Amino acid sequence: MQEHFHFTTDRAKLQKQYVSILCFVSAQLSSIQIHLQRRNLHLLKQKDEVIIAVHVLGKLLGFTSERAWHRFVIGNLFSKDLFPERSRYNRRCRALGFAIKWMRHQLAKRGQHHAYAVVDSLPIELCHSARMYRAKRFRGIADIGYCASKRITFYGLKLHLQVTDQGLPMGYVVTEASCHDRVAAETVMTQIPHPYNLGDKGYISQKLQKKLYEEHRVAFWTPVRKNQRILQSDAWKQWMKRKRKVIETVFSILVDSYRITEIRANSVSGFETALDGILLAYSLVVLGLVER
Repeated sequence: MQEHFHFTTDRAKLQKQYVSILCFVSAQLSSIQIHLQRRNLHLLKQKDEVIIAVHVLGKLLGFTSERAWHRFVIGNLFSKDLFPERSRYNRRCRALGFAIKWMRHQLAKRGQHHAYAVVDSLPIELCHSARMYRAKRFRGIADIGYCASKRITFYGLKLHLQVTDQGLPMGYVVTEASCHDRVAAETVMTQIPHPYNLGDKGYISQKLQKKLYEEHRVAFWTPVRKNQRILQSDAWKQWMKRKRKVIETVFSILVDSYRITEIRANSVSGFETALDGILLAYSLVVLGLVER
């Protein structure tokens, strides 16, 4: 279906989105241009900021196929002789992955001024459950895990994400599917520390809460289990449940609109570049810098 987007896309809106992303990327890239070691600069068909802007625009529009996206770009944004061919474009995107990550990190820092942050995890299935025991994709990195909220056993990875009350992604970690939420919690919350954090019952650990506060001055609250002696009022439980809904909304948008669980990359660098591109595109929308 993605191959036919050029028949239905509003070109005026597409150009507006592209220009907005390009202006942001150009302003940010000037800060790290000295670190871009580029050879044969005179042979490039397009500058680095254009390549990054096109990559982020593709994630904004929900493309998962690089072949379909490259065909779309050639048909709607650039002529064939003014844009790199598909394999070279993909290699340049991966080479510029550190710049995409840095830009996303700069946007994520704005979340420190938001009211609070919420932490949760999202399963990323890499194959159908029928093939999980013979899957070869990301072998040695991915494994089999269980998602309690969805009650499924799957082969793949797990995205641990911290978002603010306004839905802005901050820290994130990708682990194997079997990794427990508590194990990755400290890494996620200390990348860009927010003083107030909420989690679900999967993060219950007094040791973790104490360590976060003593070493990083990060307060971390979770619900309590029935067998715990800690008393929490019903009003507090309802407040926690209501405030934690923001991350479920974010996950729903990332899955349905940005298709974050359908990344087709078969290399670690390709997967990471695609993931950072999706989070950067979503962050731009949340902050009102780009129209969705």
